Amino acid sequence: MPQAKDTRSVDAVLVSLTREEKVLLLAGSSFWETTAIPAKSIPSIKLSDGPNGVRGAAMKGGPTSTCFPCAVSLAATWNMGSVREVGKALGEEAKTKGANLLLGPTVCPHRHPLGGRNFESFSEDPYLAGTMASAYIDGLQGEGIGSAIKHFAANEQETFRNIVDVAVSARALREIYLRPFEIAINQAKPWALMTAYNSVNGSHADCNEMLLRDILRREWKWDGLVISDWGGSTSLIESLGAGLDLEMPGPPTIRKPEAILRALETGQISESLVDDRVRAVLQLVARTTGFGPQQQYEEYADDKTSHRELIRRLGSEGIVLLKNDDGILPLNLARPGAQTTKVALLGFADEELIHGGGSAAVNAHYRVTPAEGLKKALEHCNVEFECVKAHTLRKLPPMVDNVTNKERNPGWDIEFLHSQTSNTLPCLTQPLYIPTVPGNEGLAIRAATTFCPPSSGRHYISLSGLGPSSLLINGKEVYRQAGNCPDLMAFILSSYADVPVQYDFVAGQLYHIEVVSHPLEAYNGPAFMNGRDGFSVGFMLQSNREANLLAEAVAVAVRSDIAIVFTGNTAEWEAEGQDQVSFHLPRDGSQDRLVSAVAAANGNTIVVNCTGVPVAMPWINEIKALVQAWFPGQEAGNSIADILVGNRCPSGKLPVTFPRAIEDAPAFGNFPGGFDHDGRACVRYEEGVFVGYRFYDHGPEQREKVLFPFGYGLSYTSFTLCDISLSVFEDDHDDPVQVHVTVSNIGNRRGTETIQVYVGHALHSEEHPWKTLVAFAQVPLYPGESRATTLAFTRRDFAHFDESSGRWIIAAGEYRVHVGTSVVDIAGTERLVMRESM
Repeated sequence: MPQAKDTRSVDAVLVSLTREEKVLLLAGSSFWETTAIPAKSIPSIKLSDGPNGVRGAAMKGGPTSTCFPCAVSLAATWNMGSVREVGKALGEEAKTKGANLLLGPTVCPHRHPLGGRNFESFSEDPYLAGTMASAYIDGLQGEGIGSAIKHFAANEQETFRNIVDVAVSARALREIYLRPFEIAINQAKPWALMTAYNSVNGSHADCNEMLLRDILRREWKWDGLVISDWGGSTSLIESLGAGLDLEMPGPPTIRKPEAILRALETGQISESLVDDRVRAVLQLVARTTGFGPQQQYEEYADDKTSHRELIRRLGSEGIVLLKNDDGILPLNLARPGAQTTKVALLGFADEELIHGGGSAAVNAHYRVTPAEGLKKALEHCNVEFECVKAHTLRKLPPMVDNVTNKERNPGWDIEFLHSQTSNTLPCLTQPLYIPTVPGNEGLAIRAATTFCPPSSGRHYISLSGLGPSSLLINGKEVYRQAGNCPDLMAFILSSYADVPVQYDFVAGQLYHIEVVSHPLEAYNGPAFMNGRDGFSVGFMLQSNREANLLAEAVAVAVRSDIAIVFTGNTAEWEAEGQDQVSFHLPRDGSQDRLVSAVAAANGNTIVVNCTGVPVAMPWINEIKALVQAWFPGQEAGNSIADILVGNRCPSGKLPVTFPRAIEDAPAFGNFPGGFDHDGRACVRYEEGVFVGYRFYDHGPEQREKVLFPFGYGLSYTSFTLCDISLSVFEDDHDDPVQVHVTVSNIGNRRGTETIQVYVGHALHSEEHPWKTLVAFAQVPLYPGESRATTLAFTRRDFAHFDESSGRWIIAAGEYRVHVGTSVVDIAGTERLVMRESM
């Protein structure tokens, strides 16, 4: 019989707690759960990684989940309704994993094209990022699942992310880096917020009083839970005082109960301060699970048809058509009785570029490749496909084929050396990260398998370990890693580029492969990594690694009518824990050479690029069409095919600027920073507020540096904007400014145009951006249809942050209101005069 729900208020529960119980609530109990106090009907809350899929407790494997388009793909839709649908679907997904709080969305602006987690965040523009985040949070929390907006604040790089100090002006911090958080907190009121790993102006994010106390809680009046990023809590007294409510993960490394109790007893912190932190934890419990007995949930997979349809549609909505010479797209291959059309599918056509790496990676229900999507879309057409892959692996694939343990089962035997308890683990089918087993912390691992190569050759094999590790073949050491892995985060996230060695193998012979891997030594990183073991063994046949795929691709292109080259980044190349190696596509320019060679061989070459960031495109003038597909989720192949064959009309617009060269980026020379004379990592945001299009739109010389501007995107139809006017109300400072515009579809197919409104000072200056996005709206239209549309923004959107007074002010004078379809494609400009105000 179900127990009655505990209806006590948060304060009633709080006063019932002993001091010893309170301090337990200030840190997690396990990697994904908060602490429960059953005697007081306080259940634990389960957290899960997002933001484009609810992974559940398992870092690898586990019950499958739905993989949605990444955040930059969602932002490219410019469709808040669609993003709200994603949030709602993620709430439904969270329930299949028993999760109460999703760690997302990420809203940090794209400061530099090489940012490793740009794909996981929405845009270079704070307004677009904040409004997209608001829609996401609305949908998610409408399902009773909390959102933890992240990473607060100025976390725009992965290099040195745990130790770097971000030196940023107060104005840039307010107008660019805090603004997405402010918008989302004001509009959607997320139930939680996650702090960043880095420091801001000398104070670590978890104990930054200006950010957490002065701005977040006092100025913005926010009342949610503040949690640390995993291992991102650096202090006890300072973080409690600044406003960090919860240390994660558990068990705590900083907020040990005895340490907090001692701080209370010695007067370093007050009981009321602890009560404030505990109250925030209890409020999240009340908003999610409610008070009562602990509910037990088994994680399970639920592959909903509605989610499949949503992902396919949104994946297409986010795709941006950047070039379409001679109207080569959509592909006109559906002619009955026509001669066979030969289509070359090259590069990543058979790859599953559905998400980036790191905490955004998802064990998806399924993954549709571009080749699968196109073949399905054109199955009734007279089309002949040929596919050739590309060399883009960052590391060798895991050694999982043709290996057997001592009981002749597929996999590896694992044992802990010198264990005082159990010293064996179940057969390991993938030689990857090994979790700590209680009682065996800090012990070395021995892994062994028997390998039977399918062919002879000097095949490639590799090893990397968390700590010092050795690889032996038939008892002879062939590779040794002398110390810790140079990039621990990349190792954990399966993106570390290990160094392969070659070994002479003979087909059919048996080889004893053995790995001895030691734990981390002299480790000073996040404490939850202490005592962890892990290793990775990769393998690749010599014939596969050394195959001349470029020549093969060119030969196929020559005999094809159309060549489609799929370029991009795998989750190994674009991932949390690392910034991009290069502005050029991996590996070592091989994809650039592939595109140029194919384009020279076939005049009908189309490129579909799957990255979460802008990339160099030295071949842009050599190809007929370019499609930016981002990471569109598990339906990737179908979403891409829908655009290429014309099932859907492109409507995506760029949420970021594509520069011509990395040297043209506004943060070039100040990313990712370096070490000062005292050996401290520091990065200076010297570009100030001139981030993204704010920099490129600041004069003709800067505009020449842009390949594709912010807000840009082509369609299979054409639109015009006319009858632009303003309505300005003087009665109230909060009254909106209304923009009126008529949009017409003058093409021959149904499509959607995105109207964009920018404001700026009429007198251009070096102090202020010339244009700032303040409103946008999508208008779907049938051929020949026109529609009058009204957009609105507020006087606050004319304001800038004045550092001398510490306040937002509107400078008196004349302003311009620009209406267009990108930051450079302006259909009309209106003027209005503002009086000074604060």
